[in-house]
Amino acid sequence: MMTDGTPFPYEAGSPPEQWDALPDAAKWQILLFIGFLEHFSESNGTHYMKGGMPGAFPKFTESDKIPHPVPFNLFDPFGFSNGRSEEAKARGRIAEINNGRLAQIGIIGFLAEQKVAGSVPLLEGVVAPYAGEPMAPF
Repeated sequence: MMTDGTPFPYEAGSPPEQWDALPDAAKWQILLFIGFLEHFSESNGTHYMKGGMPGAFPKFTESDKIPHPVPFNLFDPFGFSNGRSEEAKARGRIAEINNGRLAQIGIIGFLAEQKVAGSVPLLEGVVAPYAGEPMAPF
């Protein structure tokens, strides 16, 4: 329960219904943090479409654009991959990109089945219909 007495969004049902149950301030916080990460990655490295490395995210600890110290990096905060070979790191980056793509396909599949019953035969009857608008953030 939140401080004002409203229940946590997980009690609202499916993920789109949980998003709808979030207060607008929480939605803005999430979207602004994602925007910060996008801005940080674009301003501290070379975009992969312009010769940068796909799947690589710049380190917070090596940036002069953050006004205060950040103890951990976003990727591998404890340095577990420091001893890996470059080939293993490249395989890991490709696997991460492919897993992200599959996750996006899966999310869209669930949303499609919630909005149009029977559109994803494997999910028919598995997910409850959603009456809201999944592409409207607020």
